[in-house]
Amino acid sequence: MRIGVIAGQGEIGGALAQWWTQAGHEVVASIGDAGATVQEAAVFGDAVLFAPEWGAAHDALDLAGGALAGKPVLDATEPPPSESGLEQLALWSPDAHWVKALNTLPVSVLDARRGRDPMLAEFLCTDFADARATASQLVRDLGLAPMFAGGADRAWITETGPLHMREVDIRDATAYLAAALDGTR
Repeated sequence: MRIGVIAGQGEIGGALAQWWTQAGHEVVASIGDAGATVQEAAVFGDAVLFAPEWGAAHDALDLAGGALAGKPVLDATEPPPSESGLEQLALWSPDAHWVKALNTLPVSVLDARRGRDPMLAEFLCTDFADARATASQLVRDLGLAPMFAGGADRAWITETGPLHMREVDIRDATAYLAAALDGTR
């Protein structure tokens, strides 16, 4: 698969680009001021990882232009505690097929757990079947276990809620998800 990566200076964009390349995907990355332009990465990808710093997210979408329309876009941003980043991104770029993914744990944990039993669960939230299928495959290609957590309205549980920064094995993922949803927003 062709993957475009739009990321800031954080570690996640570079690490995922490297791991997907190792898994056999073609990757074009715009990371910080290095690599391709945001628009080049957006145009290139059949799927796009979107991981800029939150304060630069709107500008990055402007730079992508309409290149995200109809594509699965994996949102790995870290929004402020008071808002749902996925829902805000969907308002700013409504034609993209947004899926919240790969935002719950730091690179060090992902790297230590990739491909190891018990597999690490990676929670996904989306309203788009194609985005869910694509993100699930890309998560599996990283050696992690995708776990569907619901639609965009549930993204808060991984962004700032009870599943954020929680290392969960796939065997326990259903119980952790149920407990997260029992709480109130």
